[in-house]
Amino acid sequence: MKRSGKQSAAPEEILIHEPFKAGLPNLPKYIKDIWLRREFASELSRATMRSQEASTFFGRMWLVINPLFLGSVYFVLVSIISNGAHGGADYMSHLLAGLFAYQFFSQSMMNGSKSVLGVGKLVINRSFPRLILPISSVLIAFYRFFPSIVVYFIFHLVTKQPISANQLYAIPAFLMIFVFSIGVAALLATVQVYFRDLKSFLPYLSRILLYATPVLYYADAIPENLKFMQYVNPLFGMFGAWGDSLVRGEVPATSLWISGLLWSVGTLLLGTFVFLSREREFAVRI
Repeated sequence: MKRSGKQSAAPEEILIHEPFKAGLPNLPKYIKDIWLRREFASELSRATMRSQEASTFFGRMWLVINPLFLGSVYFVLVSIISNGAHGGADYMSHLLAGLFAYQFFSQSMMNGSKSVLGVGKLVINRSFPRLILPISSVLIAFYRFFPSIVVYFIFHLVTKQPISANQLYAIPAFLMIFVFSIGVAALLATVQVYFRDLKSFLPYLSRILLYATPVLYYADAIPENLKFMQYVNPLFGMFGAWGDSLVRGEVPATSLWISGLLWSVGTLLLGTFVFLSREREFAVRI
């Protein structure tokens, strides 16, 4: 027999996600399904950004200008209240680093809360691992965060702030914020399906957390009577480590790492557990 000169094309891979009927899904298979659809999560994030005009030049510029304006307002306000005790380029660097990172978390929280309801038709008509939706909302916030951190480094260099190898600790510090944001996005996405009025409360929660987090002040400057915030505010350790490493070039205190790690991993586990345990009801509730 003669072999044909043409080889048959390889069969196209078809991804099938089988919905689970009760309890939790098969976690290894579920995680594998998410990984196989990583391009879908990325494209969904970019499509959402394009629809919000965040991919245009002026759209991206506003993502940077907004926290810059906000940082300038807080800088003047805090300088007046503290009678000049807090001021200078070092404090402005601290403000910008904190506000840029906090904007990432705040956008992850806000967009994550509506990630399921916002694509109701997709949830009803398609079977796929729904956890992709809150993850994709965090990716959107990260894409928006990236230009702002470039602006921060320019400001850091221009104002001749300290440069140190210790600033590399900012990477695991931000990773804790990233992991925590995924957990919060998954948790709020679930709650929003059942309680639609949650969106009215979130802006107030975001503002309260901003004031309780070491963004407008240094982590080691907190008064003794407010030390309890280090333990009840989940963002305290993460942002404390972020500011100390990135702005000051210092090695963050061990207590900040322990607090941030426990809150980030714990919230991720809680958020994903609640989300997966209720995922099968989303199509009915929407």
